[in-house]
Amino acid sequence: MAEEKKFVFKTVKDLPPMAMSLGTMRVNKTASWRNLRPIIDYDKCIDCMICWKFCPEPSIYLREPDERVAIDYDYCKGCLICVEECPVDAIYTEEEGK
Repeated sequence: MAEEKKFVFKTVKDLPPMAMSLGTMRVNKTASWRNLRPIIDYDKCIDCMICWKFCPEPSIYLREPDERVAIDYDYCKGCLICVEECPVDAIYTEEEGK
């Protein structure tokens, strides 16, 4: 079996371009759709930005000034694609409202 390659991007400038525009998605806050809230475990997170790449909403971003991955819960609809795609299981869920 072939060894799986892991891509780690040091900054957002190293990421490949996205194939979509975030212009209209920034208008629709989708937080009310969510039943489960994704939470980043920063002790496990390697800042690979795979969660950002797969997120269908503009809810994952690099926070200032430390350039760590963060979730904007106003736009996170709780699809949990980030949880499934995280290569190091650094994103877990909690029931909304806890």
